[in-house]
Amino acid sequence: MHQGSCLCGEVKFSIIGELGAGSACHCQQCRQWTGHFLADTEVQLKDLVIKDDAKLKWYESSSKVRRGFCGQCGSTLFFDPIDKQKHSWIGVALGSITSKTNIKIEEHIFVAEKGDYYEINDGAPQHKN
Repeated sequence: MHQGSCLCGEVKFSIIGELGAGSACHCQQCRQWTGHFLADTEVQLKDLVIKDDAKLKWYESSSKVRRGFCGQCGSTLFFDPIDKQKHSWIGVALGSITSKTNIKIEEHIFVAEKGDYYEINDGAPQHKN
């Protein structure tokens, strides 16, 4: 089991199943949302238990996805595909997981949109989209 929360602790959650591979999304939207890029892991929706969610807010950034964040401190938390018939997972920001994850970034996506102020040098595969 893994524990997580936002910076101020108003939104708390547990993950009762396995964490997916770590990935980093460098698209323009993720960079604007996080201030850098989104490092996350996919978990099964059924395995995510949100304990305290009074301050949890959702922003529908496209017709395909909504993004969850704390309305109190602004912490990036969840990347949630809207079409649940196609997707049974939710992305959880790795930085919001407070317990040890024991995973590494295994791929970088949307690197064609990455910022010009950093390099990706970790050896993980890079995908333009």
